[in-house]
Amino acid sequence: MHTVAVLALDTVIPFDLATPIEVFTRTRLPDGRAAYRVRICAPAPTVDAGAFTLRAPYGLPALAEADTIILPGCTGTAAVPWEVLDALRRAAAAGTRIASICSGAFVLAATGLLDGHRATTHWLAAADLAARHPAIEVDPDVLYVDNGQLLTSAGAAAGLDLCLHLIRRDYGSAVAADAARLSVMPLEREGGQAQFIVHDQPPTPRGSVLEPLLRWMEDHAATELTLEDIAAQAGMSTRSLNRRFREQTGTTPLQWLLRARIRQAQHLLEATDHPIDRIAGQVGFGSPTAFRERFKRIVGTSPNSYRAAFHGSGAGNGLRPVQRASRSASQARESG
Repeated sequence: MHTVAVLALDTVIPFDLATPIEVFTRTRLPDGRAAYRVRICAPAPTVDAGAFTLRAPYGLPALAEADTIILPGCTGTAAVPWEVLDALRRAAAAGTRIASICSGAFVLAATGLLDGHRATTHWLAAADLAARHPAIEVDPDVLYVDNGQLLTSAGAAAGLDLCLHLIRRDYGSAVAADAARLSVMPLEREGGQAQFIVHDQPPTPRGSVLEPLLRWMEDHAATELTLEDIAAQAGMSTRSLNRRFREQTGTTPLQWLLRARIRQAQHLLEATDHPIDRIAGQVGFGSPTAFRERFKRIVGTSPNSYRAAFHGSGAGNGLRPVQRASRSASQARESG
C-alpha cells in the first residue's frame, strides 16, 4: 500500500492539511481496497493549527518510510526547523516524492530541492517566493507543477487538483475519477490561477503626464485605436510615447490597451448575458476569434468558461470575483 505522510508544522493551514487526508483516505481501488495509508507527521507531539491544537501520531522518522510526502501551507514566515529540512532532503535523496500545497512551497523551497525547477504557489505569494528563492522559476498562473519527484500546487482548492493528479499517476484515470466524484470535483479543471486573478494596470505616479491619457484610453478602449492615435492624443511622437509608457507603466501603450479591454470584457461576462461575439465588439475587438485567443492568453481560460465560473458573482453590487492583487503574500498563506 502506498504510504502518504502529511507534514504538519506549527501554524499549518487546516484546509491544506485536511485536503490530502480526506482525498487519499477515501480513495479506493477497483476491488474496494484502500489505495493509500495516510500518516500525519510533525517534529513535535503537538502542532499549533490556529483554531485548534493538533496531536500528530507520527514524528519525523516516519517521513523516511513514506512513498509520498505532502507539505501543507503555513501562515506567517517563521523559519523551517533544520531537522525538518534535513528529513526532507534525506527523503528526496532516497527517491521519495514530495508535493506542496499553497505556501507549503516555501517549506520545499527552503530545502534547496526546488532550485533550478519550475514551481508554483498561491498567486498572492508568488512574487514573494520568487524574491526569496531566485533560483526557482515561479509560475503564478498554473494550478500545479509536476516535476516528477517534486510537485507544487497553488492555493486552497488547487490542493485537490494536485491530489487527484497524484492518484491518476499512481493508479490511473478510473481510480482518480472515482476520487474526484467523492470530492465533488472535476478530474481536471480548465485554465489555471490566472482566471481567479484581477489584474490591475501597472500603477503610475500621481501627477504623471500619462494620467489623463490613461483615462482617455480607458474611456475609448472600445474604439479602434492605433499607436498613432494614442500618440496624437498625448501630443507626443510614437517613439516618445513608447519610452514614457515603459518608464511609467512597465508596458507598451497597445499592451496596456489590450488589458483594459480584457478587464472590460470580464465585467460584461460577469454582469450581462450578452453573446460572446457582441462582447468582443463592445470592448474593441474587430474579430471574435482574436478576442477569444487574447482572452485565453491573458485570463487562462475561454470566455465561455470564465462566464460559467463567474457570471452573476458581481452583477448589481459592483463586486469583483476575487480580491485585488494588492493583498499581501502573508494573507495568501493565511487563506491557503
